[in-house]
Amino acid sequence: MKLQRMNRRALALGALAVSGALALSACGSDDTGGSGSGGNTTAAANGDIKCDDAKGQLQASGSSAQKNAIDAWVKQYTATCKDVQINYRPDGSGAGITAFTQGQTAFAGSDSALKPDEIEASKKICKTGQGIDLPMVGGPIAVGYNVPGVDTLVLDAPTLAKIFDSKITNWNDAAIKKLNPDAKLPDLRIQAFHRSEDSGTTENFTKYLKAAAPEDWKYEPSKAWAAKGGQSAPQSSGVAQQVKQTSGAISYFELSYAKEGIKTVDIKTEAAEPVKATVENATAAIGAAKVVGTGKDLALELDYTPSAAGAYPIVLVTYEIVCDKGNKADTLPATKSFLNYVASESGQNLLAEAGYAPMPDEIITKVRETISSLS
Repeated sequence: MKLQRMNRRALALGALAVSGALALSACGSDDTGGSGSGGNTTAAANGDIKCDDAKGQLQASGSSAQKNAIDAWVKQYTATCKDVQINYRPDGSGAGITAFTQGQTAFAGSDSALKPDEIEASKKICKTGQGIDLPMVGGPIAVGYNVPGVDTLVLDAPTLAKIFDSKITNWNDAAIKKLNPDAKLPDLRIQAFHRSEDSGTTENFTKYLKAAAPEDWKYEPSKAWAAKGGQSAPQSSGVAQQVKQTSGAISYFELSYAKEGIKTVDIKTEAAEPVKATVENATAAIGAAKVVGTGKDLALELDYTPSAAGAYPIVLVTYEIVCDKGNKADTLPATKSFLNYVASESGQNLLAEAGYAPMPDEIITKVRETISSLS
């Protein structure tokens, strides 16, 4: 869904600790969101939470990368709109889109925009319209690692591609040494972890590898992991936990999962200095994205090979997917009310505190206009 080693890192951890303590419950998974409660909020005081006619249960599922953001939003929102219960299952972007197109949820979260066949499938549920993409959460995909004695690690796209394609298998490999001449790299086997289920984070990570290292990454970007070898774990929390507990491990996940004990890789780009995974550096990259969706669809095209200083190249944008027309009448008021808050100034301000990148003004303004027109 950035801040480590800086004051903002402390804020991120504090926000995550609060959202974890008040985690939303459904199915008992550590990756699962639901309804929260609390006292008066700054958001409510600012008038950004407007319940209107919202009531009842709102079912949603999808991206686990945005789970920590959803937790923080739901906690604030349901403290004001007490007649609404929101259950968000972070079971991956692929599962979220499937649940949405089967009519099981009011909206889905996906770390990649709808594909043509998914839009076509959505028309069966959006009786008079279709599914559209609303970019709501941004951030860097951090590459976390666990190499004893190595506190700073620089990698580039070709080296990452070879590591995740099992072509580089030891941490003292010559290619890694060249990028880290001052590091004491151990003779230790690399344990590369990828997501076990269809994942938008996987798709965005492999889009980066394909764009930045086409000679070394021969697979087409996909939600499903395509390379041979490696190990797998479910959801963002699963791969992050494997990195934390496995010596020699490396994996990819939204930066908010890089909690204490997980170091992240600095990425070498065409810029003079390697780029750290931070909210600010991700925002710099997302700000250069182009809206390529048509009509009310706000799908973005990201640049995975930026050359500007301080632009982190591995970013993702999580979309909330809804019907532009034909939403279910019983859940439409709550859907619009919640998404209006999420896209509001106070809703977006929560993102940086939780380790995510808010959407640039020109993009979120279009999102707000689109939400108001949902029917």
